[in-house]
Amino acid sequence: MKILGISFGAKNGSNDAMCKEALKAAQEMGAEIEFIRPLELDLKPCNGCVACVKKLVQGKNPQCIIQDDFPWLDDKIASVDGILIFMPIFEKGAPASFKILQDRLAGPSHDKAFLKACKQISEKTGNEGPDIRQMRDDIPVSFVMIGGSDWVTRVATDAKLFAMTPEWKIIDEIVFPWSKAIVAEDEKVAQCHQVGVNMVKALQDPASAKYLGDPGVCPNCHSRNFYLNDAITEAVCEVCGLIGELKSVEGKVSFEFPAEQIKHAHNTVSGKFHHLDDVKGNEMKIAELRKTEAFSRRMAGYRDFIQASMPNRS
Repeated sequence: MKILGISFGAKNGSNDAMCKEALKAAQEMGAEIEFIRPLELDLKPCNGCVACVKKLVQGKNPQCIIQDDFPWLDDKIASVDGILIFMPIFEKGAPASFKILQDRLAGPSHDKAFLKACKQISEKTGNEGPDIRQMRDDIPVSFVMIGGSDWVTRVATDAKLFAMTPEWKIIDEIVFPWSKAIVAEDEKVAQCHQVGVNMVKALQDPASAKYLGDPGVCPNCHSRNFYLNDAITEAVCEVCGLIGELKSVEGKVSFEFPAEQIKHAHNTVSGKFHHLDDVKGNEMKIAELRKTEAFSRRMAGYRDFIQASMPNRS
């Protein structure tokens, strides 16, 4: 088995150290390991060009057309059995380097529903289709997030969203507040070591692998973050999108939703295909609009109104 550790922190800092602690534990249990720091790579943000979508609908491999190190990292991720992600917490949430990779991995090119649809099209067209390694089910991933204060309340949602599109199976999800000096805190170091142990155990017995993180409030995705509607108790889970009610039961907050809603949850296959249909419908509408003179005239007006300012690089 091979386990990849990805650290989004400063070079040789606490995140690197704790990621290596987990990798050390995995190696001691017989795993092959590799360590990568995205901050040392050339990773550009997604520009919304939808080139990957155009390839998907033709049954072609939806490789990103941006010229940077992402294909190399994407291949590394597709080649391993388990993933350990360690990151610092910036302003309650994930750092920019994490979000860039999240956008590149969370688009249609890595969405399980899109990939399955692409494969079906490729079987009819004879095109090469998607990389089948990216269609594997329940690749285990663990997240460890390290903060220097109590400003850590958003980051777990960022982690869950990162894993949602490719349908990775979260094993550990640990948020460490007040942990700037985590390397010197033996109990927390031991927890990071256990993350590596738990990953190997999950790979040794995939059928028994289960979520070991914070149980959260949402019984479907374990999220604690909700969008509150105008109704007093009506809420939407920020991660899986389920709509229900927040209630107080025996002194604890619970989230309850109609059972039939689960088929629309964003982290389920049925929910992803529902999203695929929505995207397809919207793309067809915009494609027809682009053919009209009125749409072209309106867009030209915006284009000609003002141009983006640029620095003088001469």
